[in-house]
Amino acid sequence: MGPVSNLRPSPGAWLLLLTIVLLLTAAQGVLLKAQTAGVRTVWDGVYTDAQAARGTSAFSQSCSNCHTLASQGKGPLIGDKFWEGFAQRTVGDLLTYVKTNMPNGNGGSLPVSTYNDLVALILKSNGFPAGTVEVAPETVAGVQINPKGGPGELPNNTLVRIIGCLARKGNDWVLTSATVPERVERIGARAADGSGALGDRTTTLKFVLTRLDSFAGQRVSVTGLLIGAGGANGINVSTVNRVGDTCP
Repeated sequence: MGPVSNLRPSPGAWLLLLTIVLLLTAAQGVLLKAQTAGVRTVWDGVYTDAQAARGTSAFSQSCSNCHTLASQGKGPLIGDKFWEGFAQRTVGDLLTYVKTNMPNGNGGSLPVSTYNDLVALILKSNGFPAGTVEVAPETVAGVQINPKGGPGELPNNTLVRIIGCLARKGNDWVLTSATVPERVERIGARAADGSGALGDRTTTLKFVLTRLDSFAGQRVSVTGLLIGAGGANGINVSTVNRVGDTCP
């Protein structure tokens, strides 16, 4: 057998390899940017000014007897009440709620386009910017309703579920290793509450009306209203259900 030849790549091969590496890096950047851009929020402009203007007329005719576009007064649709109801939900959820419940006692009685216009007006009244595409079920299904800086904490008075380990702290019952509060539509535990990761929070249980001594040291699921953003001052308890014999 003759001597092994020198298999060092030619300059052209090195250039081709470098080009491939650069193209792959660029493609990864484009993909990451696309994934990030795919999460749309109310700050991206999801209604038009013309649509909100149409909503003003519809609101006056069908909604103003029961609601106000102010943070105070009768049935407020902006400010704290808006965030309590819809923070960390989607504009699609808001649209479904308006269709189902408005006008009060006669939900679903208005034209579909009118409900779209009313949601545009609610968004505008809450200070979210206009865009170039009108509100419609297919355009707002995944649009997140978050504060400008990100999801943040759920606001005071939001109905939530928290799962953690029940313990006594002074005169209070608390949840240790508690999960981040999760918005819920109804009180009570779910089958899934007995499994899954816990968190690193401690939440104080307030206004507890039942004896909990037999649950001490066990995994429980609690539903109730947040007291302070994220439950900073505890949770106004509606239900406490044992979902695991040991904890964590």
